[in-house]
Amino acid sequence: MLTSITKKYRKILREKAISRAKTRIVLAGRKAEEMSEEDLEVVVQEEEQKIKSEVKEKGLLAVLALLGISLFG
Repeated sequence: MLTSITKKYRKILREKAISRAKTRIVLAGRKAEEMSEEDLEVVVQEEEQKIKSEVKEKGLLAVLALLGISLFG
């Protein structure tokens, strides 16, 4: 059961990272076809790390909110 959830999480994370990477490449004025497979993988990995960081940050804020702790006063 847990491995099933983990696999699903990783799949969704990867898909979201690929989507963000495509957007990032377009905004940089490049085409994915012009980049090597290694460069594409680096961009996707960077986006995965950003997403993981955002999830951790939001999770921490949710826990603080549950405990009634505010970071803003």
